Amino acid sequence: MINIQKHAFLSVLFIKSTLVLLFFGVNLPSFAQEIVTADNYLTTVSQRYANIRDYEANVTIRSDGTDMHGNLSFLNPNFLRIDFTDPADQVLIFNGEVMNIHIPRLRTVLSQTVTPMRGMTTTGGAGMASAEGLQLLRRGYIPAFLTGPEPVALDNMNPERVVKLRLTPRLSTEGFREIILSINPETLLIRRIEGRTINDALVRFDFTNIRTNLGIPSQRFIYDSPPTANVFHNFLFRDID
Repeated sequence: MINIQKHAFLSVLFIKSTLVLLFFGVNLPSFAQEIVTADNYLTTVSQRYANIRDYEANVTIRSDGTDMHGNLSFLNPNFLRIDFTDPADQVLIFNGEVMNIHIPRLRTVLSQTVTPMRGMTTTGGAGMASAEGLQLLRRGYIPAFLTGPEPVALDNMNPERVVKLRLTPRLSTEGFREIILSINPETLLIRRIEGRTINDALVRFDFTNIRTNLGIPSQRFIYDSPPTANVFHNFLFRDID
């Protein structure tokens, strides 16, 4: 009888202790921490970029198995410049209304007038890594964690830890079928953007060595075509939006 009472007492004590830990324990993440949704996380990242006036970064663009490398400059709200090192001396400048691409080896300048949403799509991931770009993404895409809110390796070859969000379009008219954002969990800055276009092409933007709030002047985004270059206007589409 004593043993039965002893076991019963220990069982009740165990149940009480378990209930206390479940409902009041400070070490259990399910109750101690706020539940983070993908939409909340994307909002937090967007707010982080809203506090960035400008930034510089090294950028690598991969498309169709080809890599392009350059130095990126961004000025809020949507001024963008990429000075490419490979292909050498090629320049892309977007002032929020007009995108110019100078291709020295062809003595050619491609000039395109765009609206903000098309500007984000046309400049690819570089345009998305901004407060305005993220705001447009939140309007046009539904976010979800790729595997969960915990950081994972950037890829099989790079153990760098990132939080991955998968964005799917709300409407079929969006420029990408799917976008994967890889975000540094400490800085809340975008490390990589991977997109699958409506034509099923894959494009990837990698951002490294990001430096924020440097005081970049707006003059950096003024572009004058070289006098010997052939200029082709609206080479992608005629924007009537």
